[in-house]
Amino acid sequence: MTRVAIADDQELVRSGFTMILQAAGIAVVGTAADGDGAVELVRRERPDVVLMDVRMPGVDGLEATRRILSAEPPDDGTRTRVVILTTFDLDRYVYAALAAGASGFLLKDSPPDRLVHAVRTVRDGDAVLAPTITRRLVERFAHTGDAPLRRDLSALTPRELEVLRALAGGLSNAELAARLYLSEGTVKTHVNRILTKLGLRDRVQAVVVAYESGLVTPSG
Repeated sequence: MTRVAIADDQELVRSGFTMILQAAGIAVVGTAADGDGAVELVRRERPDVVLMDVRMPGVDGLEATRRILSAEPPDDGTRTRVVILTTFDLDRYVYAALAAGASGFLLKDSPPDRLVHAVRTVRDGDAVLAPTITRRLVERFAHTGDAPLRRDLSALTPRELEVLRALAGGLSNAELAARLYLSEGTVKTHVNRILTKLGLRDRVQAVVVAYESGLVTPSG
């Protein structure tokens, strides 16, 4: 069973999300009202996913995310993944959280089915963030110094650079395959190699890197 922790300073949000997830057969192992509580909850329970409010008193969600994702994984190598909760679809803190390793973000007013889908998607190792929204975020906040995620791209092959550039344009694997005249399996292989070579968690971070490194220039 998928195990989830919820960190939000609003009790109504915590209880509402708990009810939605439990109704979908997802276990909520605990809740926290601030970042310190979230970090301790993750250390104790090792959930698969944390739904993390970005704005909380004391230690905020961004700092809590950094602490959680920088911690050593347990003996079995599994890692807790973080989804940022926000009421703003272009929040500068969300961009910083993505650069810190969060697996995406979710608007607090998302419908219940989207919340459940996001948790399951992240549990399976993918990211929850539409590529077009990712692009809007990085175009707005790249090179601001908020949370730079720059990498040396010299280890990438010309084809991998081409894939990364297209990925930053908001293309899905199917769209990448059509544009580059490759199979989807080959595209997935290229994306996985890019992530491995650059030491990135997922394709969301890859998009951030493409902008931070200057491979792709913000359009405005």
